[in-house]
Amino acid sequence: MSLSNPWIQIFKPQSNAALNLICFPFAGGGTQSFSKWPEYLPDEIEVRAIRLPGRETRLREPAIADVQALIDAMLQAPGVRSCFDKPFVLFGHSMGALIAFELARRLQAEGQDNLQGLLVSGRVAPQCKPPREPIHALAPEDFVRELRRLGGTPDEVLNDPDLMALILPMLRGDFSVNENYAYRPQPRLACDIVAFGGLQDSETTRASVDAWREVGDGGFSLRMVPGDHFFIQSAQALFLRLLAIELYGSLSRLPDTEQLAVPL
Repeated sequence: MSLSNPWIQIFKPQSNAALNLICFPFAGGGTQSFSKWPEYLPDEIEVRAIRLPGRETRLREPAIADVQALIDAMLQAPGVRSCFDKPFVLFGHSMGALIAFELARRLQAEGQDNLQGLLVSGRVAPQCKPPREPIHALAPEDFVRELRRLGGTPDEVLNDPDLMALILPMLRGDFSVNENYAYRPQPRLACDIVAFGGLQDSETTRASVDAWREVGDGGFSLRMVPGDHFFIQSAQALFLRLLAIELYGSLSRLPDTEQLAVPL
């Protein structure tokens, strides 16, 4: 699927997977953020990273700056809905958490019953006030200065004017997804929600991450991890260990997988 579908990257196909883990990147991120994840997760799980327009092999496509329009385009693309043909969990970090949340709401409204859980990290709950003023419309030099302050973008990228000119529209579009978002109350999610936060993340507080519990009626867990906004990278081994534990829980609730045990 990764060779023929521009939206989906599968790094380690698992023909007998019991569960799909569908992953959405942070602003400016791509599928490579998830390339190592299959090494840490059980073989019963297939990691499917979503490649959004405007990056990687889709660099020449315009970024989509509205979360609902992005979800519309994704669900209309051939092959994407096959991700939901078996039990699945949605994961997203920062901007990706917002996309995963709104996709979960959309699929629940459609009557999709294979959704087993929503895993979010590095983002305040959608009903909470944004942590800072918008930056997507700043002048280029000010926008780059904010990117440098936020972290997550390598210095070699920020210091390369030609490369920045190429990816700046994508970055602005990604930040627009977050910054132009307006939460609208809808029925709460029935699936379990797990929210991860960084203990030193300037973009969130423990309370603003814990507030994800308010958008669901299923189980809720809060996991705080050492690190700043990009703790999924700086503390990757610990984070993926915690993620694996949560996913084993999802697997254990599926038929014929009750005997799975979390490896020590």
